[in-house]
Amino acid sequence: MNRDQIKELLLSLENSDLDFEVIFSGKSSKKVNGLYKCETREIILHNKNFNTDNQLIYTAIHEYTHHLLYEAEAAQNGGLKPRKYAKAHGNAFWAKFHSLLEIAEKKGLYSIGLENSPELAELTERIKKDYLEKNGVLMQEFGRLLLKAHELCTAANIRYEDYIDRYLKIPRQAAHSIVQVSSADLNPAVGFENMKMLSAIRSKEKRAQAQERLEQGNSPDSVRAFMKKKAETVDIKTNLEREKLRLEKTIKTLSDRLEAVEESLAKL
Repeated sequence: MNRDQIKELLLSLENSDLDFEVIFSGKSSKKVNGLYKCETREIILHNKNFNTDNQLIYTAIHEYTHHLLYEAEAAQNGGLKPRKYAKAHGNAFWAKFHSLLEIAEKKGLYSIGLENSPELAELTERIKKDYLEKNGVLMQEFGRLLLKAHELCTAANIRYEDYIDRYLKIPRQAAHSIVQVSSADLNPAVGFENMKMLSAIRSKEKRAQAQERLEQGNSPDSVRAFMKKKAETVDIKTNLEREKLRLEKTIKTLSDRLEAVEESLAKL
């Protein structure tokens, strides 16, 4: 695929009102497959890193995600350059990235390609059934045993915390998460890490919705983003007014500190 075809593909996934360029570096890189330059709005792809269009498309969508998030934050700031635009890959990034990949898959523009490796497909099923699901069941049983141990500690006037800390040598937060998982009605097939995330959702209805999304193939980051989604519309003026107040407070704090430092220097 050439640069124009890649750009057309990206815009077909989600339109952008902020123009951007796709550039092939003509090089390979051991550090990164691509990058997004927000200052010049350039998606740079090290095309010598890729053996297939599928690999190229994956990285192009990755960098386009940065562009879309940059555009969205600029819009929220009234057109100003985003104050907190991050190249770091947080939950918001992965949720957006995965949603774009899903759109690309549905349109037949991208495929993870498991069908190209029957051995990997077979191994994947083994991992899911024999490890993720069985580990989920095991951790549910573990949580029930910890609950029983807590009851026995109480009956014997033993501090459960000391028992957990020094005898089982389990971090308290880990023990709490394991017990929490065992107390919720969860499908172990989603895996223990996802079960921990689900058990932290207080509302049974929302927990069931989140579990259903996982079972349908949504990524954990996409599910987290779905649960945090707010219905309220973004008020640009309110955001700018809040930013103005924050800046004014910061300036006052720094000015007061500068004055104190200058007074201390004058006394020396």
